[in-house]
Amino acid sequence: MLKKNFVSMIMGTIGGVLFAVGMCMCLLPEWNAFTQGIVVACVGLVGLIAMLIVRRKMEGKPAIQLNAKSIGTVALGVVGALLLGIGMCNVMVWSNMVLGIVIGLVGIVALLSMIPLIKGLK
Repeated sequence: MLKKNFVSMIMGTIGGVLFAVGMCMCLLPEWNAFTQGIVVACVGLVGLIAMLIVRRKMEGKPAIQLNAKSIGTVALGVVGALLLGIGMCNVMVWSNMVLGIVIGLVGIVALLSMIPLIKGLK
C-alpha cells in the first residue's frame, strides 16, 4: 500500500466517523447533545478537508482546484447524497414507501453519474 493511500485511509476514517457521530448527536433527540454534535461534526469536516489537502500535496498537485467542473461535481455529490437520505427518511421514518424508493433511486443515479463525470469514459 502506498503511503498516500494509507494516510488518506486513516484521515478519512477518523474524519468520517467524527462527522457521522456528530450528525447522530445533532439528530437524535434522545442523546440531548445538539450543540456538542455540531462541534464534533465540524471537527470531522475539518479533518476530511485536511485529508483532501494532504492527499493532494502528497501527489504533488495544488491543494484545491476551484473551477466549474469541480464545483459542479461537488454540487452533484451533495444533491445526490441529500436525495438518497431523503428517500431513506421517507421509507424508514415517514412510511412513504413508494415515494421514498423513487427519491432514493434518483439520488443513487445522481451519485453513480459522478463516476463517468470524474473518471471519464474510455
